[in-house]
Amino acid sequence: MTSSELWTRATADRYDAEESERSSAAFLGPTLAFLADLAGDGRALEFAIGTGRVGVPLRERGVPVAGIELSEHMAAALRRKIDEETLPVTIGDMATTVVPGDFTLVYLVYNTITNLLTQDEQVECFRNAARHLTPGGRFVIELGVPPLRFLPPGQLAVPFDVSERHLGFDTFDLVEQILVSHHFTRDGDDGRYRGDSSRHRYAWPAELDLMARLAGLELERRVGDWSGEPFTEDSAKHISVWRKPSL
Repeated sequence: MTSSELWTRATADRYDAEESERSSAAFLGPTLAFLADLAGDGRALEFAIGTGRVGVPLRERGVPVAGIELSEHMAAALRRKIDEETLPVTIGDMATTVVPGDFTLVYLVYNTITNLLTQDEQVECFRNAARHLTPGGRFVIELGVPPLRFLPPGQLAVPFDVSERHLGFDTFDLVEQILVSHHFTRDGDDGRYRGDSSRHRYAWPAELDLMARLAGLELERRVGDWSGEPFTEDSAKHISVWRKPSL
């Protein structure tokens, strides 16, 4: 078991509704095309597959997909969409859980590597990806760039969403590289807000490249989004691809 916080039944039950925009065909189109191209004729393994926001449509696109998921509640929500034979899911953590077979693609989307709260666990996640990959296979991570440049001197909080029904901001422990993401969501029309928070360990692209080297993987490319836009100093996130060397 890793330090990842377990998603509860209540969180799993409302996850798809809260992420409906990110689950749309228009939004997911570039993501699925990117991943399907890398998978080729092989199999794909999604770490922290959750409710199947990406894994289910990728399987429907014709790519054989398997998943690893820590939360049984999230996996149960996925299982309501697709059966075990079509998309098998193993309950366990993404740093140590091993599933049968080899894969041409292992992927981890939507900042989820930050759920591992120590550097050692994040390194083990890379090693676990390498363990599952065939020679020449790829490990893909989607991850935001830590927004520390937006921190005013003397402050430790950065807002990331201020909208009619949601207020969100991150607070930072700059020594431990831990951020806490705070959400205040208005569920109904009575003016009340539901508060949630989650902890994450942020990491810089260069730090991930070193983790990859420790796992025997080589950086193949890094882009600013799923459409392949260049990664620059102004990019808010990156899609990074590391390759397992061929024998």
